[in-house]
Amino acid sequence: MVVGEAAADYDRHPVLAELERHPHARAVLAPALVAPPRPSHAYLFHGPGGSGKRAAARALAAQLLSEGVHDPDGARRRALAGAHPDLTWVQPSGAHEILVSDIDGPVIAAASRTPFEARRRVFVVERADELGDAAANMMLKTLEEPAPFVHLILLSERPGEVLATIRSRCQSVRFEAPAEAEVAAELEREGLTAQTALACVRLALGDTDRARQLASAEGLSLRAAAEGAARCALAGEIDVRRPWGEVMSAARARGEAAEARVEEAGRAELELTASRDRKRVQGEWSERARRARRRAQTAALDLGLQVVSLWYSDLAAIAHGAHELVRNQDRLAELAHDAGPAPARLLEAVELVEETRERFTLNVSEELACEALGLRLVRLLEAG
Repeated sequence: MVVGEAAADYDRHPVLAELERHPHARAVLAPALVAPPRPSHAYLFHGPGGSGKRAAARALAAQLLSEGVHDPDGARRRALAGAHPDLTWVQPSGAHEILVSDIDGPVIAAASRTPFEARRRVFVVERADELGDAAANMMLKTLEEPAPFVHLILLSERPGEVLATIRSRCQSVRFEAPAEAEVAAELEREGLTAQTALACVRLALGDTDRARQLASAEGLSLRAAAEGAARCALAGEIDVRRPWGEVMSAARARGEAAEARVEEAGRAELELTASRDRKRVQGEWSERARRARRRAQTAALDLGLQVVSLWYSDLAAIAHGAHELVRNQDRLAELAHDAGPAPARLLEAVELVEETRERFTLNVSEELACEALGLRLVRLLEAG
């Protein structure tokens, strides 16, 4: 129990103060932050998108790197800005996984070298559940025998898919999703109607990042295209209207936007690159941009299929009289129009959509997979 002055220090701590709505994370991280600090060598921060785990990871890294240095405030500011030499932040560059090249030099090799200016080195790895077999085995060796100055923070929205041997060597830190009403209110302030804001939150299934994606102009277009595909299958009009083209078009637009952002960053770095290295750097950024486009396009398509799946799920809920479970709160009239198929058929349709989403991780042709899904949905729903 923390009492007296220690309790006041505990409550005033900048990192712990940010974790007020994350009681588990607050309890686990307190020993790493309250004097004398006793940080773990490895953490697994897990929770839905938008729950705050990335911000907490950056805040923890900033705190660890500021301890024992002559200018702690400056070190903290640079770490928070992502400009500290002893902080390495890894994002997957593969379309569906973290590649060996993502962690070999930046993490594995760097973890054997002493810090540049701090007492510690901190490595943050996003989407730890996407570690490929080779990359996971390399990471495992570093987790088993880390240098005393090394601290790793792994982030994941799907902790169950993190390799068990990696998970067991990390201290688990759980982050909670913000309240539905809180996120919906934020989206309302950004211009959405109350019902559409609530629908975006519910369609995101607790993932605040996805809720914000759905609330954007591009997200609203993607949602409309996905709803059109779901309804076309119900009406048996897949061959006539070919709605999957609209879904793919919306997903490609998201991918192209991501590619453009990476290309812009590449151009900025290229201006500062020596002429002898320009060709190599340009090639690296070109490959990075291509992978960013692929990843963003697949993620957008996956979100679109989630919307399709939840359309059928809503229809099944209405058929069972469970109107309070409906996610598409701003589409009640359209859902009433589509009512009719037996709930069992609708739940089978949900399973078909989910199977297709899983296939995307196998690098199948997304367009062909969607076309095949549409035909299977028509056959299933017409039979019902």
